[in-house]
Amino acid sequence: MPDDKKDDNYWKGKLSPEEFQITRKKGTERAFTGEYNACKDPGTYLCKCCGEPLFSSDAKFDSGTGWPSFFKPLEKQVESEDDSSFFMKRTEVHCRKCGAHLGHVFDDGPEPTGKRYCINSLSLKLEKKT
Repeated sequence: MPDDKKDDNYWKGKLSPEEFQITRKKGTERAFTGEYNACKDPGTYLCKCCGEPLFSSDAKFDSGTGWPSFFKPLEKQVESEDDSSFFMKRTEVHCRKCGAHLGHVFDDGPEPTGKRYCINSLSLKLEKKT
C-alpha cells in the first residue's frame, strides 16, 4: 500500500495536466507519442510523481507496441492489481511508494521473465547514467 497520501490538489500543483491524468487518474498516453518509447539512453527510470527508482534501462526492450516496455521492474518497486476497465481484464502496475499509475503488465514479454511492463512515458523520468 502506498505510503504517500497526498491529495489531488497537491498533484495538480506538481504535475502537468497530462501527467496528472495518467499518474493520478489512470489514463493512458497515445501509442508512439511518449518521450521514452524509442529512448535507448542508459540509466534508471524514476516515478514522475515521487522520484522512486522503478526500472533500469538494462531491462528495457522494444516491444513494438508504442510504449516503453520493460521485462522487469527494480526489486519491490512496483505493485500490481487487477484492472477490469474498458471491458477487458488486465493487470495495472503502480509505484509502490506513491501509488502513481504507471501502465500495465502482460505475459507476452521476453525471457528471462516473460513479462512486458507496458509503461506510460509521462509517468517516468529518466535519470541518465553519466
